[in-house]
This record gives sequence, C-alpha cells and structure tokens, in this order.
Amino acid sequence: MPWADLPLISSLSKLLSKSQTLNSSYPALSRVLGTHKMADKAKSAKAANKTPPKSPGDPAKEKSGKRLSLESEGTNEGATAPELSALEEAFRKFAIHGDTRATGKEMHGKNWSKLCKDCQVIDGKNVTTTDVDIVFSKIKGKSCRTITFEQFKEALEELSKKRFKDKNNEEAIQEIHKLIEGKAPIISGVTKAISSPTVSRLTDTSKFTGSHKERFDPSGKGKGKAGRVDLVDESGYVPGYKHAGTYDHKVQGGK
Repeated sequence: MPWADLPLISSLSKLLSKSQTLNSSYPALSRVLGTHKMADKAKSAKAANKTPPKSPGDPAKEKSGKRLSLESEGTNEGATAPELSALEEAFRKFAIHGDTRATGKEMHGKNWSKLCKDCQVIDGKNVTTTDVDIVFSKIKGKSCRTITFEQFKEALEELSKKRFKDKNNEEAIQEIHKLIEGKAPIISGVTKAISSPTVSRLTDTSKFTGSHKERFDPSGKGKGKAGRVDLVDESGYVPGYKHAGTYDHKVQGGK
C-alpha cells in the first residue's frame, strides 16, 4: 500500500467511528434520519410512476373529434335503419310544407287537407273536403292538433273506403297509396305584377318624347352611352347619308 493513501484511510476511519458513536448515543436521531430517507425514497418512486400531465389541447380539435365520432356512430346507425317508403317520404314532404320548425314526423290538419287536394284524394264526389276534415278529427287525439305517420295510414284507410267503393279493402288502400306515393306539395298562388295604365305608360318607350326618346332604339332597347352623350361622327360621311360605309367597298371592288 502506498504511503500517500494512509491519511485518507485514517480520515475515513474517524468518520465511521463518529457515526457509530452518534447511533449509540442518539438512537432517536438515527430513527428520525432513517424515516426521512424512507420518505424520500417513496416520493421518488411515486414521481417515477406518476404519468405526465396532459398538455392543454386545442378545443376546436377536441370538438371536431367528438363530432366525427358522433357522425361515425350515426352512419353505423343509418346503415342498419330501414329506408323510408315512398308513402312516408310524401308524408314528410307535406308535413314540413310551410312550417320551418316542423320535423316531418307529425302533420297538421291544414297540410293534411292540402295533401288530399294535391294528390287528388278529394274528387268532389265520393270524397269531399268535409270528409277529409271529419276523418282527421276522428283519427287524431282529443287534445292533439297533429297526426303521426301511423295515424296518417289509418286516415287513408278510412278515406279509401269512400274513394274506391267498387274495390275491396286491400285494393282500395293500394290505390289510395298510389295517388300519394312520390308526390310533393304543389306551390300555387304566386303573386303577379299588377298592370295599370300609369305603369304601362311610364315603361312604354314608344311614347317617350324629347331627350328620353333618343335614349332608346325603335325596338325599345337602350342605346347606352350613345343615347346620353353626343358622340362625334368621324366616318367622313354626312349624317343621315344612306350609303355610308360603301366607299371603301366600291374602291376595293373596282381594283
């Protein structure tokens, strides 16, 4: 052993002897120090096992993710849902007619009457407007103002007995369904422009006089800038000359 290491060894032995004397003379202090060491070890272990906190994400991305998940669920549900029949499609079209808040699942009496009229369920002989109103009041609930699709089919069954008297029950229902399937509300009563002598006189260009007359040609079409500004004629012909523009053609033809 080299002599240079002897001072280091002696200092280490002194430290060990001091620690032994402290443990022997102050056992409570050693226990306290031991508990602190154990607590530090536990904290370090928890810190190692603890998952890092999530960083705050973009709320727009989170919302879009939720929306996409809902849409995927909706598509899966829509794949298994049965398709609407032609009769139910017609029912929904008439149910939402004229009402922006309607969902298409229920129909008011006004739209029911329009459906029967547009689809020619009302023929004026076997089925009248009164019959349609009576059937609607009979089918709907006492405190309700609308009918569902199932009640709608019941109402059609009631009307089919009057509309097609010469056919049995099943054939009559099929015939009245054919009248409605694939149909949509007929939009009528479009407001027309009111024609009055005053308006027609103001819009008839043939009756214009003075400078206003010069702004339109004989057909009533506007001349544009030529009708508002005096344009200089640089063609070289006298204004009103009938054969204007024929000189060049004659000269070239003569050559």
